Amino acid sequence: MAGVELAYRVVDVFSDRPLAGNALCVVLDACPAEVMARLARETNLSETTFPTITAPDAYRVRIFTPGSELPFAGHPTLGTAWALGAGTWTQTSPGATVTVVADAGRAQMEQPVPAITPIDGAEAARAAGLTGVAGCWEAEAGGLRHLVLAAEGGLGALTPNLGAVKACCDAAGATTFALVHRVNDRHLNARVFAPTAGVGEDPGTGSAAGPIATIARQLWGVDETLRWAGRAPSRWSCDLAPGPSLGAGSARVPRADSPSDDHESPKRWRGRRGPYRGGGGPPSWISRQSRPR
Repeated sequence: MAGVELAYRVVDVFSDRPLAGNALCVVLDACPAEVMARLARETNLSETTFPTITAPDAYRVRIFTPGSELPFAGHPTLGTAWALGAGTWTQTSPGATVTVVADAGRAQMEQPVPAITPIDGAEAARAAGLTGVAGCWEAEAGGLRHLVLAAEGGLGALTPNLGAVKACCDAAGATTFALVHRVNDRHLNARVFAPTAGVGEDPGTGSAAGPIATIARQLWGVDETLRWAGRAPSRWSCDLAPGPSLGAGSARVPRADSPSDDHESPKRWRGRRGPYRGGGGPPSWISRQSRPR
């Protein structure tokens, strides 16, 4: 069959240095629909995106994990807009239409307003290995459902039972299972798991950030600007608008030079139509200086 060659870029979201944070693969060329899920499995990153420019300031996107397609996700939204170039973008995915503002050093997005419902969290707490929780909620935003547990103690030493976590997510129809602990009025620690989507522990979350921040303000009365850290070396922040709902979220998506900064074009992914075989192994880190516009 005819070969297919696709340009892509790997963006390190939620990090101030390369090869850290939550890596995202952005496929820049038009990709055959039947290849998308297989390519996402081969990259084996938390998400792989397939944007299509629809106007000078707008694009639609499909978002895949190694195990499924998502209607919306936050870190792919930030990374995709940043990879497409500086400006104010309108992104449309099956679950949400959001505005993303990107420049050379960061991207900031609007978060879909979450609908939050308190639930009994006993089973979820056992799955997480928590001995004390301040509450458990289901939160829906952008076509995704999240389970969010507020822990009374630290999260660093926890080893959740991923089978039990998946069972809780399946029972609730949730994509992610989020744990959050208040460090102080402006800092939270969070860990997020998505076994139903083929992701064990997510290095950094964007779609769950809105519900987490909203719950944190309602529960703990935290400051209007939150910064929190994930399990991996990830950092991100949320700005809370007045009122009960989250207004906007932001995250650093840093510009950095690659170890080989003479690359002036994105990497190419080679394979064949039909049973997809990516050539050359998984993608490598790519210079941020070669973003198309």
